[in-house]
Amino acid sequence: MASTQVNLYEAKTQLSSLVERVAKGEEFVIAKAGKPMAKLVALAPESNLARKPGQNLLGITYIAEDFDAPLPEDVLQDFGL
Repeated sequence: MASTQVNLYEAKTQLSSLVERVAKGEEFVIAKAGKPMAKLVALAPESNLARKPGQNLLGITYIAEDFDAPLPEDVLQDFGL
């Protein structure tokens, strides 16, 4: 997709209309003194997948019995404890 280049002053004065155009699929490169500095693009749509508490994305929930057990001495030493 080709991007239209606009200068910084134009981007500042027409930001609202540029954002509307971006939402419709256009892309803009914002330049300062003719040098491209930033790109104005639409955000990717957010996922509508609702997460259930206590599950990962695959729906798998597993916590080992010793999850909160004290760490072995050699591991504590590796952390300088």
